Amino acid sequence: MSEDIREVDVVILGAGTAGLNAVREVRDCGRSWLLVDPGPYGTTCARVGCMPSKLLIAAAEAAHGARTADLFGVRAEGVTVDSAAVMERLRRERDRFVGFVVEETESLPEENRLLGCARFVGPTSLEVQTEEGSVRVETRASVIATGSSPFVPDLLEPVRERVLTSASLFELETLPRSLAVIGTGVVGLELGQALSRLGVEVAFFDRVAHPGPCTDPEVNRVIQRVLAERLVLHSEVELTDARMRDDAVELVWKGADGVESSARFEAVLAAAGRPPNLGLDLEKTGLALDDRGRPPWSPATTQCGELPIFLAGDANGTRPLLHEAGDEGRIGGANAARWPEVESHDRRVTLHIVFSDPQIAMVGTPFDELDRDAHCIGEVSFRNQGRARVMGLAEGLLRVYARRSDCALVGAEMFGPRMEHLAHLLAWAVQEGMRVQKLLAMPIYHPTFEEGMRTALRDLARGLAIEGECRSEDLTEAPGM
Repeated sequence: MSEDIREVDVVILGAGTAGLNAVREVRDCGRSWLLVDPGPYGTTCARVGCMPSKLLIAAAEAAHGARTADLFGVRAEGVTVDSAAVMERLRRERDRFVGFVVEETESLPEENRLLGCARFVGPTSLEVQTEEGSVRVETRASVIATGSSPFVPDLLEPVRERVLTSASLFELETLPRSLAVIGTGVVGLELGQALSRLGVEVAFFDRVAHPGPCTDPEVNRVIQRVLAERLVLHSEVELTDARMRDDAVELVWKGADGVESSARFEAVLAAAGRPPNLGLDLEKTGLALDDRGRPPWSPATTQCGELPIFLAGDANGTRPLLHEAGDEGRIGGANAARWPEVESHDRRVTLHIVFSDPQIAMVGTPFDELDRDAHCIGEVSFRNQGRARVMGLAEGLLRVYARRSDCALVGAEMFGPRMEHLAHLLAWAVQEGMRVQKLLAMPIYHPTFEEGMRTALRDLARGLAIEGECRSEDLTEAPGM
């Protein structure tokens, strides 16, 4: 039987957020294209990421709010969690979100979609294995948007039947009684804390000293203190064994002091990262791959080396966030369609939010990339911030960073109540290159959490004025502030 051969201008691997955005760009440029995906359709965000995790968190916040209402003199007696009902609603709403994405994908012309697994056989040639057989695809350019998958450490293989990931957790009919969470990054922290509030006995394990992605040591100290009061955190530990004992998973770990400990759990959540899906035989393209099998990559063009191959979304392992995947899909699609004319694109200011409680967020330049001689730092604690105390949410720290030379805000790291909103305001300010003087002239309502941001900016202004790089009269507040 002769091999089926397809010739297109651009092939897009992956029908997720990045891939679908790449399709739009290529189509708008009038190029021929083929979308290849192994199925089922539906983005990581909709199926196993943003939306189901936030549905779980919403249920957890409702339970936590009912249990802690006594703080306000409100007595909520006999609060119980029906985990079957929680998971049923989660899947029902999740499937609704997925349905929208599937509908959008299947609305694309059938002749432009191919269900199968692709492998490169050359820089512009691929083999796609489908249920009907092999398809050879010859193309001028490719966009790789294959996403990422949960990582399960080899140590957990002996107990694999009890290991959950962010891909399988949401399919549970009911929740386990106890759970070990391996990893305190974004996924582990969000899901683990939510499950704890829903009545699961949760313990966290990680090699790092503090939960979350922040790099500012002062913010991290507050994160560690507050979360250690609310969660069972085993930080700076090394897991040494995992085995089945009396129908439970027994984990053994060694602490920083060298002392060995163990505990048993009904299940384990592997949340120690999501490596890119790059099992595409990329070495056959001629790209020089690193020791993790990743090609050289430009965030401004999404191009891999000098070849007509563009890498977008979680597959590049750089900024695994939906809005970043969308941007990279558009950049990669546009450059693939216009190949060999490749253009650099300005990227948006980095915005990263962790939906823990309190929330964690990072904006713009992180602390560990600051030149301390060229930058100034301002801060505010939320322990005595007005709206935070009113809401019973008085914990957290916001740190803001500005250049000494021109007083322009460059970044922030934060941990506190409703930080998702302050993070957006600060990200917009950084992207617009706003100076501290201008920010302090903006209206802020009373009483709001945003007043805490203003306090941090005032602190930053005092530091900048001390350095003498900005005129003190420029740092005065607007009337009524």
